Amino acid sequence: MSRPKMESFREFSLWVLAFCLVFQLGYGFYLPGSYPHKYGVGDELSVKVNSLTSIDTEMPFSYYSLPFCKPEGGVKDSAENLGELLMGDRIENSPYKFKMYTNESEIFLCQVDKLSDEQFKILTKRIDEMYQVNLILDNLPAIRFTKKDEYFLRWTGYPVGIKIQDVYYLFNHLKFNVLVHKYEEPNVARVMGTGDAAEMIPPVGKEGSDKPGYMVVGFEVIPCSIMHNADSVKNLKMYGKYPSPVKCDPATVGMPIKEGQPVAFTYEVTFEESDIKWPSRWDAYLKMEGAKVHWFSILNSLMVITFLAGIVLVIFLRTVRRDLTRYEELDKEAQAQMNEELSGWKLVVGDVFRAPSNPALLCIMVGDGVQILGMAVVTILFAALGFMSPASRGTLITGMIFFYLILGIAAGYVAVRLWRTIGCGDQKGWASVAFKAACFFPGIAFFILTILNFLLWGSHSTGAIPFSLYVILLLLWFCISVPLSLVGGYFGARAPHLEYPVRTNQIPREIPQQRYPSWLLVLGAGTLPFGTLFIELFFIMSSIWMGRVYYVFGFLFIVLILLVVVCAEVSLVLTYMHLCVEDWKWWWKSFFASGSVAIYIFLYSINYLVFDLKSLSGPVSATLYLGYSLLMVLAIMFTTGTVGFLSSFWFVYYLFSSVKLD
Repeated sequence: MSRPKMESFREFSLWVLAFCLVFQLGYGFYLPGSYPHKYGVGDELSVKVNSLTSIDTEMPFSYYSLPFCKPEGGVKDSAENLGELLMGDRIENSPYKFKMYTNESEIFLCQVDKLSDEQFKILTKRIDEMYQVNLILDNLPAIRFTKKDEYFLRWTGYPVGIKIQDVYYLFNHLKFNVLVHKYEEPNVARVMGTGDAAEMIPPVGKEGSDKPGYMVVGFEVIPCSIMHNADSVKNLKMYGKYPSPVKCDPATVGMPIKEGQPVAFTYEVTFEESDIKWPSRWDAYLKMEGAKVHWFSILNSLMVITFLAGIVLVIFLRTVRRDLTRYEELDKEAQAQMNEELSGWKLVVGDVFRAPSNPALLCIMVGDGVQILGMAVVTILFAALGFMSPASRGTLITGMIFFYLILGIAAGYVAVRLWRTIGCGDQKGWASVAFKAACFFPGIAFFILTILNFLLWGSHSTGAIPFSLYVILLLLWFCISVPLSLVGGYFGARAPHLEYPVRTNQIPREIPQQRYPSWLLVLGAGTLPFGTLFIELFFIMSSIWMGRVYYVFGFLFIVLILLVVVCAEVSLVLTYMHLCVEDWKWWWKSFFASGSVAIYIFLYSINYLVFDLKSLSGPVSATLYLGYSLLMVLAIMFTTGTVGFLSSFWFVYYLFSSVKLD
């Protein structure tokens, strides 16, 4: 019997060792879909364009909504996933083309027709709103460096133009610098890479395998405003040589925008061999300003909150254990006498499991909270392991939707089983509870998104969800999430319900008048969970609204675990305090004790809007911000409230199961 166990343990240890080696040798391991692309000298490199974005309005617009040059074969959409569409990304081809390791200059792109009144107005408006042009080469966004006080600042993309003394200037000449790294050790990539990568690398010994190849490891852009001679480019074709030298100086501007005036576009490209290796090419984008403060603050917050939570837990366990010990050491007569003389949680033994008001709503919200919490845990874990890196745009949102749909089975199961427990085993109405659990939170989300979508449609923003995507989301909802919730509800109805350890009296006990409203404590309880995440919340908000890349998912996972622990402890303490003052209506209070953290997060969101997003312009942008913040806050309330309720339910069940009663 012990030999098979030893063999299985040895096999498990080998798998763990292999897993650790894979992460230890991370520089030689490529995640699916993120393999390096080898280009030979002279191979064509095509630049793609993404939506125009601005932190002033938070409304993305199509690149070709402005009078820019279009590619010869017409504008074509690139392959997009669900997450990209929901994030407002619209990736399209562009006329910018390079040849690997071939420097070129004075490349004429096109000359757009004379600017109409409408084109002039929209250009100046986009410049006023500080819109950025986002270019992509080999899945790398264009990055721009500016110098300020002897420090280099990193920016993704470049501005459409600039306004100087009431005159608008357009950046119509781009100077590209492509960093490349010589391709090395193709056999390593052949063994450890994906199947697609192996097909792209020529086999050893075959013709062409010894040709030098390069990988793109950096993509930098310098925008310039150049006054071109409109007459000299009339007969030039796309990619022709501009007749005179173009000197790109980002410190000077020369192309003012005027109504009725044509605009010519040119560019140049240089290639530079770099020591940056392909797995490290995203480091420049992931170096967020204030990174040291970020790590120190998170670590400090974790230590302080863990210490406080430990103190609360120790005091709490000692108090409860002392009460139980005193109660169980007495005989029945002494217990009866103590019940008459003493007050506390012992007196509500006949009412503590009395069904709460609106039990179906509570079951539905707890089921949805389990679904959202499960989605968050799995998504953040996958992101921390690198499967949802910033290099793969939209995968984080796509993964969240996928995991949420699949976890509908957990929502149905928890909601129905809790419904049966409250109803003392009655299966009547379980299908209705499971269906409502599948529709409650998604219904709220669809309602909010629909209102915001009408605002985006009215603004002609690419952030608006297309009607076809609406249909797809509805099909995913009703064809995957709802059936899985019903399946989970079916198993919840078949599973044995929890039997209460004590009987409930027919006549409810009167709750003594309290010195202070019990809901005051409930609302104040959210401050401790908020303290565990407000620092991390700042970086998440900056990532969403300031265009910064968020990548410290390992820390976020730790913060999530800490948040769950603190929410559980806060609800336990509040529930015990309510029972000690003979308040047996603990069900909803335990939910909102930890769920009240959502109120503080929403207040923090308003504070962030007022003090950090000062430049956010227009009522539409502010409405979008508040709408998305409200949706996020509701999801957090469902999640934290569920953690608090389930922990309190377990505590009350355990507490009264330990009491010896007749």
